[in-house]
Amino acid sequence: MDQSLLQELQNAREEKRQVVLASNLTNGSSKLLYPFENKEEDILNEEGRLALRNDRPREVKQNGETWFLNIFNPPLRMFIVGAVHIAQKLAPMAAAAAYEVTVIDPRRSFGSDFRFPDITLDDRWPDEALADLKPDRRTALVTLTHDAKLDDPALEAALKSDVFYIGALGSTRTNAKRHQRLERAGFTPEQMSRINGPVGLDIGAQSPAEIAISIMAEITASLRGKQSNDL
Repeated sequence: MDQSLLQELQNAREEKRQVVLASNLTNGSSKLLYPFENKEEDILNEEGRLALRNDRPREVKQNGETWFLNIFNPPLRMFIVGAVHIAQKLAPMAAAAAYEVTVIDPRRSFGSDFRFPDITLDDRWPDEALADLKPDRRTALVTLTHDAKLDDPALEAALKSDVFYIGALGSTRTNAKRHQRLERAGFTPEQMSRINGPVGLDIGAQSPAEIAISIMAEITASLRGKQSNDL
């Protein structure tokens, strides 16, 4: 590989950009693609988005040439706001699915190592924590506290970012009140439509573990580009 191309790839990975190394198997040339930044609808960009979304390299033919698309995705991250019972089940599930999990809750009696072994805990207020953590396209954010003082700042930060998933625990009525508060804060209905609330796929979940399963299923569907009516 050309040294300048290698340096560009290294820089992209350090900047946590989603990048594809496209290698032409016909003539041996290579180039870097940024499929989610480049909105062109050619076959390489389209297939590159699919490869990145599925975390899987792929081989593509274009104009009689064969290309191998090798993917370089930043780590998946999940920020869970609220160190509650559902979070105790959701955090290890997400970690098992290769997410770097952070549980955010300033209430230190909730966010303890005893309740969340081997999980990163952040006891700052959500807006402060998220300003530092910088959620991105490879991030899912879930709010679970039912406390507007904690959930709303996290949701506002998420809506201003390009996270791939936003979920908020609460009934349909709670979600409607949440939308009213966010509307007063200046967010549009289109922006608020990104929030999955009530959070999780409707599988009739009752226990914290079942609710966590429904949340992980919805997050996975969103990550892989599936809509609920496709499942």
